[in-house]
Amino acid sequence: MQTRSSGVLMHITSLPNSLGIGTFGQSAYEFVDFLVETKQTYWQILPLTTTSYGDSPYQSFSAVAGNTHLIDFDLLAKMGLLQATDYQTVNFGEDPTQVDYERIFYARRPILERAVKNFVANEKFCTAFENFEKNNRTWLADYAEFMAFKEHFGNQALQQWEDKQVIARVPEVLEKYRTLLAEQIQYFKVTQYFFFQQWLALKDYANQKGIKIIGDMPIYVSADSVEVWTKPELFQLDAERNPLFVAGVPADQFSATGQLWGNPLYDWEAHKKEGYAWWIYRIEESFKIYDVLRIDHFKGFSDYWQVDGDAEIAKYGSWQPGPGYALFEAVKQQLGDLPIIAEDLGNIDDKAKKLLADCGYPGMKILQFGFEDTTGASFDSPHYCIPHCIAYTGTHDNDVLNGWYDKLTVTQQQYVNDYTHRHAGESLCQAVIRQLFATVSNTAIATMQDILDLPAHSRMNIPSTVGGNWQWRMRESDLTQDKKDFLSKITALYQRENKEKNND
Repeated sequence: MQTRSSGVLMHITSLPNSLGIGTFGQSAYEFVDFLVETKQTYWQILPLTTTSYGDSPYQSFSAVAGNTHLIDFDLLAKMGLLQATDYQTVNFGEDPTQVDYERIFYARRPILERAVKNFVANEKFCTAFENFEKNNRTWLADYAEFMAFKEHFGNQALQQWEDKQVIARVPEVLEKYRTLLAEQIQYFKVTQYFFFQQWLALKDYANQKGIKIIGDMPIYVSADSVEVWTKPELFQLDAERNPLFVAGVPADQFSATGQLWGNPLYDWEAHKKEGYAWWIYRIEESFKIYDVLRIDHFKGFSDYWQVDGDAEIAKYGSWQPGPGYALFEAVKQQLGDLPIIAEDLGNIDDKAKKLLADCGYPGMKILQFGFEDTTGASFDSPHYCIPHCIAYTGTHDNDVLNGWYDKLTVTQQQYVNDYTHRHAGESLCQAVIRQLFATVSNTAIATMQDILDLPAHSRMNIPSTVGGNWQWRMRESDLTQDKKDFLSKITALYQRENKEKNND
C-alpha cells in the first residue's frame, strides 16, 4: 500500500438507484468519479459473493461465485438483452434507503430469466460465453449444479435435500439431475457471466482512474455451500455433511453469550496434506476481482473458537490451533507477496500478534474502540496507530459514529471532544474523520455513512443478529457539495491525495 493514502468503505448494495439494491450500473461509476474528485485511492467493499438466509455477504453459497443481485438491468438492456419496459415499472421496494431482500429475490428473477433466454438465443455471445466457461471451469459448473439442485429441493439447505444420493454425489444420480435441470443450470452459469462481465468492467474503470478496490474474504464458508458439497474432506463433517463443529467467538463486547456463526470448521490437517492448495486457489481467485484483499477474522488462522455442531450459543467452546504461518508461507511461495490486510480485531493474543508479524500484513485500528477508553491506553487510540496499519472510523460491524457517540457516557463524549479538539460548529463525524486522517497510519478508511454524517439507523450490521441487517442505502441527495469539499480538504491537508489519479 502506498504511503499516506485514504479511501471510503461502502458496499455495492448501498449505492442509490431505482432497482431496490445497489448494482454495477451508472451510480457505481458515479461513485468512482466521486472518489476521484475527492482525491481518494481506495474503494473498500464487502464480499461480492452470493447471499443466503440472513442476507449476509459473509454466509455464501460459494466462495467464488458472485451475487447476482448486483447485476445491473440498464447494462443488460444496452447489450440488447432486456427492454426498459421489462423492469422500469417493477416495484423493487418502497423505501429507497433500505434493501428489501425478499422483494428483490422474487422481483429480479423473472427479469434475469428473460435476459438469459435472449442471451442464449443470440449466437453473437457464444464465443465470449464459451471462453468464460473455460476460464472458470474450476468452479462454475459445480456452482451452477449446486444452485439448480438446491432450487429443485425447495431451496432447502444442502443437508436437508430429500435425495441423499445427491448430497453424497453418487455419479449416476448426479447425471440424472443434470439432464433434468439442464435449463436451470444454464441460467446459473449465464448470470455468473453477467456478474463478472459487469464487475470487471467497473473495476477496470476504477483502476484506470487510479482507484483500487479493497475486497473482503470471509475466513469461513457456509455449511450450505458448494464447497461443503463438493469438497467435504476439507471440513469437519459427518457422513451427511452436517458440521461436527462450527465457528464463532466467545463472549465479547458484541454479545454476552458469544457469537455463533454456524460455519463448518476446516480440517486443517487435510489442508496441510494437500499443501493448502484450496487456500492458494481461493486467494488467487480473489485477486482476479480485487486489487487488495482484506481477510476477515485473521485470528482464526492462529487459533480458532470451536463450538459443538448442535450448540445453541457460542459461549461454551474451546480454542483450537489454526494452521499458523505455514498456510501463508505456502501462499507466498505460490503467489508471491500480495497486498493483504489482516482483520486483527477482537481477542488478539500474543500468538495472533506473532502470526501477523510473521506474515508482514498490515492490521487494523478502529478509532471507536480507541475512544471508548478515556485513559488513552487502548491500542486503537490514534496515538497508538503505526504507519503499517489501516485505520478506520468503524467497520460494517460497528455503529455509525453518530449512533456510537449517542451511546457513550458523558465522560466518554467529553474525552472524544477534547481529544479531537472538536470546535464549535464542527460535527462529530467531521472531528473524528479529521482525527483519522491525521494519524500516522499509511491508509485511512472512513465509512460512507460517517462521511455523510448519517444517524444510527444507517448502520450496516449488528453482529449476532439475523434480519434487519445489510440493508442501508444512500440517497443521491445525501452526497452534498459540502461533504465532498470536506473530504477533499482533509485528504489534501493530511497528505493523503491520490497521486495516480487519471481524470482523462
